[in-house]
Amino acid sequence: MICPSCGHVNLPGNEECDNCRQDLTPLDRPQASNKVEHSLMEDTVDVLHSRKPISIRPTTPLQSAIHAMIVGEVGACLVTDASGKLLGILSERDLLAKVAGLKEPFAHLPAGDFMTPQPVTVASSDTLNFALDKMDAGGYRHLPVLKDGKPVGVVSVRDMLRHIVKLCH
Repeated sequence: MICPSCGHVNLPGNEECDNCRQDLTPLDRPQASNKVEHSLMEDTVDVLHSRKPISIRPTTPLQSAIHAMIVGEVGACLVTDASGKLLGILSERDLLAKVAGLKEPFAHLPAGDFMTPQPVTVASSDTLNFALDKMDAGGYRHLPVLKDGKPVGVVSVRDMLRHIVKLCH
């Protein structure tokens, strides 16, 4: 990167000019070229207005958890303790990978046995790009959203797509 103050050629990624110590970090930041890029880079997860999450306890029977997901029209529910602390997430993928094909009756087994413990989360103040990057890196379709350490929502790939489609109109 060429320093705008002194013209010195610096290595890419330098945070300051090796010659004059000019701060280069604002110059190294990508610039949005359209509404979608601007939103992904600047808007936070809060703009998605995610619904209140469906929360269950680890002891909730699996049949009840599945029913809650169907009625709530969601692809995942959060597993929390009595104080509301996030313990895990039970997603459609968990049901397919861990429940489908069980020979024993599963309806009354505890949901906690099938959840993904300690799921990757985002904060409500994280950027959309940050959340999408976590989803992509981990192959997740749902991320719990935490505010002050407590779950306040779930961001889904569908939420992201709806937001992007709105920006394109």
